[in-house]
Amino acid sequence: MTAFLKAASVALGLTMLAVIAVAQGNLAAGPPLDLKLTITTTANGPVVSPTTFELITGKYYRLNITSEGDPDWRVELPDLLQNSHLRVVTINGIEIHLQGMVFRAIEFDTPGTVSFSFTPIRPGTYAFTVGDNPAALGLPIGQAGVQAPGRRAEGQFVVK
Repeated sequence: MTAFLKAASVALGLTMLAVIAVAQGNLAAGPPLDLKLTITTTANGPVVSPTTFELITGKYYRLNITSEGDPDWRVELPDLLQNSHLRVVTINGIEIHLQGMVFRAIEFDTPGTVSFSFTPIRPGTYAFTVGDNPAALGLPIGQAGVQAPGRRAEGQFVVK
């Protein structure tokens, strides 16, 4: 039993050291590094550029997503958002200070750019999708989920 307790104590201690190593310092020290994601529309659906972002845990970023807005596109990135410290969302120059709150998706009903500032806090590969806005398909407003093939684009955030 004491060998088990010693092993458990060592494992807990190593886990705490790993957490401290990942989350040290000011998680929102600015200025953030700007990232740009562009959504364009083709006859086959949305196209995103770039499709892969490489990020570092503990660094401060601002993702700027620009869409033509026609048709309505929905950007789903729940796994990245759940594994990041979120700070500020900016829409048409209006800032919303989140301070730890979370959201799952952004819907573009009109052309424009949305930005949000975040710090990834957990390494991993997090997929994102861009597809039809569920409301534009006659589905309930706010419905989440992966869109049908052919009408979506995919990408990923690789956090190290």
